[in-house]
Amino acid sequence: MKNAIAISMFLTVGFAGIAGAADYDGQWARGDGNARVSIAPCGSDICATNTWIKPGTPKEKKGDRLVMTIARGADGSYSGSAFDPQRDMTYKLTMTVNGNRMTTKGCVVAGLICRSVEWTKVVDTAKQGL
Repeated sequence: MKNAIAISMFLTVGFAGIAGAADYDGQWARGDGNARVSIAPCGSDICATNTWIKPGTPKEKKGDRLVMTIARGADGSYSGSAFDPQRDMTYKLTMTVNGNRMTTKGCVVAGLICRSVEWTKVVDTAKQGL
């Protein structure tokens, strides 16, 4: 049960590296409105780093990072593993990106305990000249 709590805590936070910009790169807002993450390459892996946490959100903080080792599947989704150094846990991870929407699913205990989270890509209006 502790694993279920830990996975829900981080996946509500929030992912062999893939070269170049991918459709998951960028800023993402969690569906519950309590967090934003930046997803980008970090060394040979991909990192999801908290860039904003709603004040009062327990056990989450700006700067927490999830290190992902993922590969793109034939169907356009990504799968692999994610390591959470804050909790010293590794999750089985799948990500599905469809335009400005993303769903992440993390599992522990041989896939018996899973949690899915919806995300929306954050549009940077300054870069669009707005």
